[in-house]
Amino acid sequence: METRTPQQLVEAYIEAYNRFDVAGMVGPLHEEVVFRNISSGEVNLTTVGKEQFRAQAEQATPYFSEREQRITEWQTAGDEVTVLIDYRAVAAIEFPNGLQPGALLTLQGKSVFRFESGQIISIEDIS
Repeated sequence: METRTPQQLVEAYIEAYNRFDVAGMVGPLHEEVVFRNISSGEVNLTTVGKEQFRAQAEQATPYFSEREQRITEWQTAGDEVTVLIDYRAVAAIEFPNGLQPGALLTLQGKSVFRFESGQIISIEDIS
């Protein structure tokens, strides 16, 4: 198996996310991966382990008809990579916050990736 750099792992994960490819998203993840979504300083979603992550990712795919994370900046420090993200998505369902199907959602955020044994061991999506 070829060893991929942290940047290659992050790129593979984000490219798969943009394609709604859950298997591709899970590919670079460590079995014990921890995922956290943080919005306005509050953790609103945590998954632990590859299977919990996969289940959440599959559940979320119908929420948007289009979605794209575009990396605008890379920051690397030790075993951590932080990417600044421009996010754009088109809602496919009605959301509790009032977002309607067809509405465009845009935001800026960052994702912090940590690595262990050549795989992604943690992801924090922060917006």
